[in-house]
Formats: sequence, structure tokens, C-alpha cells
Amino acid sequence: MDAEKLKHFQNLLLTQLRQYTEQIRSDQQAALDLYDDGVKDSVDLSVQDLNKEIALRLGERSSQVVADIDQALLRMKEGSYGICARCSQPIDERRLEALPTARYDAVCQAAIESADGEEDPPTL
Repeated sequence: MDAEKLKHFQNLLLTQLRQYTEQIRSDQQAALDLYDDGVKDSVDLSVQDLNKEIALRLGERSSQVVADIDQALLRMKEGSYGICARCSQPIDERRLEALPTARYDAVCQAAIESADGEEDPPTL
């Protein structure tokens, strides 16, 4: 991948990193705001607990995306960005446009996903 395209994908990743970092901050603040608002009714407490759980899960998802972005930026530094981690073939640039954090090309990603459902169930 040439330097210009690499810079383009780096800018995409850095933009996403800023967006998700801000999302994490707002999700954490929302969870803190829900911590104790003086609610005493059991139904209200249940709704409050559910809202806290949703806010925390959103924060976890955003944190995972940030980790994926960090890994992609690290691959750029190492010189392996845009190369499939499974077959070592270049990842199609259209795939990287859609998912700049992609570690696998479309064929390998499909194989990995289909293999996930074929595992044998545990036996006693």
C-alpha cells in the first residue's frame, strides 16, 4: 500500500478514535449520572438498573472499538496494515474503507465466521 493511501486510512482511524473516545466519555458520564438520583420506588430502581446496564454495555462496545483502532494503528507502524493476518494477502481497499480496522480479507473473515458455528458441542 502506498504512503498516500496509508495516510488516508490513518486519518480515518484517528477520526474514529476521537469519535469513540468521546462516546466512551459520554457513556461513562451517563452511567455516573444514573448512579443515584434519589429514586426510591422499586419499579424506578429496576428501570434505573436497566439504564445503568445499557450505558455500561455501550461503553464496553465503544472500548472494544477503540482497542481495535489502536491495533490497526499499531499494524500501520509495524508495516502489516492492509495485509490479512490469516493468509498474508492484501486486504481489498474497499473493505478497508468500510472497516478500517479489518485484520482479515473477506474470504478469510467468512471462513473464520463459518468455522465458529461448526464447533462440536462439549461432551461429558
